[in-house]
This record gives sequence, C-alpha cells and structure tokens, in this order.
Amino acid sequence: MRNAQRAGHGQGVNTMTGEHRSFHGGLQHVHGPFGVDAFGRRAESFARFFGTPRFLIAQTALVVIWIGLNVVGASQRWDPYPFILLNLVFSLQAAYAAPLILLAQTRQADRDKAMSDADVSHRDSLATAALDGQVAVAGQLVALRDLLEDNARLTAELVRLTSDIHARTTEPDPGA
Repeated sequence: MRNAQRAGHGQGVNTMTGEHRSFHGGLQHVHGPFGVDAFGRRAESFARFFGTPRFLIAQTALVVIWIGLNVVGASQRWDPYPFILLNLVFSLQAAYAAPLILLAQTRQADRDKAMSDADVSHRDSLATAALDGQVAVAGQLVALRDLLEDNARLTAELVRLTSDIHARTTEPDPGA
C-alpha cells in the first residue's frame, strides 16, 4: 500500500534504484521569459553579486581610492572635486544594474510562480487521493458490515440446524 501511494503521487524514494522523485521534477525547464540563454544567466549572476557585502566593500574601497587619488595627487587630478566623472561612473553602473536586477527578479518570479502552481496541483492531487481513500474505506466498511451480518445470520442458521440434527438423533425411534 505504501509503495502504491508513493508511486501514485510521484514522490518518495524508489527502493530499487534509490532515486528520489519529486513533484517539482517536471519544472526544470522554467527559466523565465528570456529562456536559458547566457544573457539571462549572466544578468542573474550580476544581480546576485550587486547585493553582496563583497561588492559593497569593493565599491566603497574603489570610491575611497578614487577620491583619495584626486584630492591628494595634485598633478594627476583626472576628476577634481565635485568628482563629475565618478558621478558619471555611478550613473552608468545604475543604468545597467537596475535593468539587470529587474530581469533577474522577473525570472525568479516566474520560477516561483511555476513552483507555487506545482505545489497547488500537488496538494490538490493529495486531497483527491485522500478523499478517494476515504470513499474506498467507507465502501469497505459497508461490505465488512454486510459480511458480519451474513456471518451472524449463517451462525444462527448453523446453531438452529445443529439443534435440529441433535434433536432428531437423540429422539427415540417411534417404530422401534
């Protein structure tokens, strides 16, 4: 029964091969509106990197070095105060970072929706299977009750017939 339930719902562990089956297994194709191309994957990796402490520390160090070199290095000032070139670099970074982050969020939202839909479908199939099981158990209980009633009736009939046979075999023979 347990193996039938596992096989019927596509989850659990196949004891013969040891492989794990999941109801999310069919969603490996979901990658969002931009597919599985290198651009979409690269956009997601950049978006993940922009939110890391490593990126923030590196960017802070770069800004400190930039400002330090432009304030201290009197002969090499390629971007004097108010650091317009640095502002342009940040604007360019923001112009590229925002769409990449939005692209990554869109792709993740599509994957989350597909997984959520699979979860809902799986819960519905489990609920249907549970209801089917309850109906089957109710039918078996009715059949068992009928069998018990038949057994009680047959037992009563057997007792009556046994008493009748006993009475006939123990009665004196009238012709003797």
